[in-house]
Amino acid sequence: MHDTQIKAVLFDLGETLLDFGRIKPAEVFAAGAKSSYDYLRSLNQPVGGFKSYFWRNLLNLRMQRWISCFKRRDFDALALLKRVGTKKGLRLSEEQWRQLAWLWYEPLSKIGRTEPETKETLVALKDYGLKLGIVSNTFVHGTSLEKHLEQLGILDFFTLRLYSYEFPFRKPDIRIFRMAAERIGQAPQNILYVGDRIDKDIKPAIKSGMSAVLKAAYTNSGRKPPPGVRRIARISELPSLIEKINTQTEHSI
Repeated sequence: MHDTQIKAVLFDLGETLLDFGRIKPAEVFAAGAKSSYDYLRSLNQPVGGFKSYFWRNLLNLRMQRWISCFKRRDFDALALLKRVGTKKGLRLSEEQWRQLAWLWYEPLSKIGRTEPETKETLVALKDYGLKLGIVSNTFVHGTSLEKHLEQLGILDFFTLRLYSYEFPFRKPDIRIFRMAAERIGQAPQNILYVGDRIDKDIKPAIKSGMSAVLKAAYTNSGRKPPPGVRRIARISELPSLIEKINTQTEHSI
């Protein structure tokens, strides 16, 4: 029999590692617009009036989201800021561009939280000898996401971090799962993927050869996962679940 012991765990971000809940996009965008605008003003950049700044960025974001849906690939928010900003005469250093991207994301970071025992759970998984990684659909630049994870004290647990905007495909395309397996150095059958979306996480992870666990969230409330897929209510359930899976595998080999 093939060795199917779990040797690595990959996580989705939103509603899996980070709980955002049902956010109010308009409020989050408005807060990001205000803080980013004030930052540019403090640098004496030619941003014009706030109203035009707000609507210019909103329309560009909506257009890029529409194009992403059509092409089934995510865009890089930092690259978009640079492209639009440069055309309007902004002249920033790389560090300042990244700070600008963070200020757009920061209101969302204040909402996104981990469960109380997440850090202890990740320690337990590492102590169990597992490799940990992140595979997430997102247009938010990695520098912003990783600053958020660092603030939460969990960034360094993840040796692998794949964000869909870096690739010409995104979940549920199984190529991103196969690439994650290759980069983390484990066969798909030795990887457990944890996500909240049945369509974009669970089904493609299984199709790629991985095991999958569905994390309870509003995004899958009332929906039935594929047969045999395990469900958890909290991330803290993972160590005992993986130990059980691996013990069963040892006895069956």
